[in-house]
Amino acid sequence: MRRLIVSGAIALAALVTGAVAIAAGSTPQAPDRKWHFEGPFGTYDRAAAQRGYQVYQEVCSACHSLSLLAYRNLMELGLTENQVKGLIKDIVVPDLNDEGQPVERPARLSDRFKKPFANDLVAAAANNGKAPPDLSVIVKARANGPNYLYALLTGYVPFDKLTPEQIKAYSVTKDDNFNTYFPGHRIAMAPPLADDKVTYADGTKATLGQQSSDVTEFLAWASEPHMEDRKRTGVRVILFLLAMAGLMYAVKRQVWSDKH
Repeated sequence: MRRLIVSGAIALAALVTGAVAIAAGSTPQAPDRKWHFEGPFGTYDRAAAQRGYQVYQEVCSACHSLSLLAYRNLMELGLTENQVKGLIKDIVVPDLNDEGQPVERPARLSDRFKKPFANDLVAAAANNGKAPPDLSVIVKARANGPNYLYALLTGYVPFDKLTPEQIKAYSVTKDDNFNTYFPGHRIAMAPPLADDKVTYADGTKATLGQQSSDVTEFLAWASEPHMEDRKRTGVRVILFLLAMAGLMYAVKRQVWSDKH
């Protein structure tokens, strides 16, 4: 009996694993793109990241928080203090007055990014029972993060463009959102971006691809704002170790030269 139970458990595990593998295999891999911040010498494209902040603020911030960043961090994108103050001048954040009563006041540079909802319960209630994820480290939290995020934002397919096979296989209705690169393909989030969804301050044409690329650049920076410092430190350490290795080899040759 014990062997029968164990065999049954193994068979069940194999069945579940196979089902997961089949489901995973039905989701295409996000295409590789060239990002400025990739590689040992990669840096952030600050102009793109600034545009990406505009996309986040005007579109994404209505549902998604960015709780690990403060507004002053935007100065690391090449913006001056006055420019950042100008960007946040219309943002009001909750606070307490001297009597301990809740009030709203204009945002300060020291404030963290304003949350769109008071708490996760309110967020879930406003979004069909599931709170939208915080985007602070979303690029690091997803495998192949930048490529996946870009593919997700550009991978929506309208219902009338789906094949009958896709509709049947994934039980898609007109009220669902179909995304080519989302696991299972049915995603709760409606397409957040479209051509000319924002009007860029620098005059860049706001196509769907441009907005998706820019906000991905911004969120990649948000996930690791000190990446450039880390890479510079790594290069300096490697150069130091190479120089030290050369020096040690020269010393060794000098010390042992009279032994031959």
